[in-house]
Amino acid sequence: MTNASSDEAARPAGFLRILREDLAAARAHDPAARGDLENAVVYSGLHAIWLHRLSHRMWKSGGALRAAARILSQFGRFLTGIEIHPGASIGRRFFIDHGMGVVIGETAEIGDDCMLYHGVTLGGVSLKQTKRHPTLGDRVTVGAGAKILGPVTVGEDSAVGANAVITKDMPARSIITGVPGKARPVKEAEPDELSETFYVDPAIYI
Repeated sequence: MTNASSDEAARPAGFLRILREDLAAARAHDPAARGDLENAVVYSGLHAIWLHRLSHRMWKSGGALRAAARILSQFGRFLTGIEIHPGASIGRRFFIDHGMGVVIGETAEIGDDCMLYHGVTLGGVSLKQTKRHPTLGDRVTVGAGAKILGPVTVGEDSAVGANAVITKDMPARSIITGVPGKARPVKEAEPDELSETFYVDPAIYI
């Protein structure tokens, strides 16, 4: 994953196509999802990411639009209980399940096909105006209540268990659990857990 790959504004895909991909991600990752129309109306996670995709484009335009982007992001927080800074870069087919209490900081970078559960924090540990929030590689799932703090990287195809706390880099294809978070490699016998079972219930790795 590169920085450019995590930024939907840099992609050739159209904005509406990206929104349709988000709907498809909701269907793929939530067994309770029943149809695109219903999901578009009732899923706060989708509302939050769609408002972010718009506010992020405004943020990247600079100038007075940055203030408008912050206002829009705060409106999204009011509506959904999910706070995403408009400066955060988020890839395609992103899904937030349940969503309440999710916080994503300004310099966070999230790759393609990632999923967060409620209560997740991608937070900073510095007051300096620099890269201070986490980077998630492609296909990373973060369980409910997990905290990933600072400019650390969680490698692609990894899963973070519920309530884990991560403050250092984690390798790709890892299962990360505990406080502080400790990684173990995904075993060859577990190829389907990250793509199916883990998406349903990250708590299986506590």
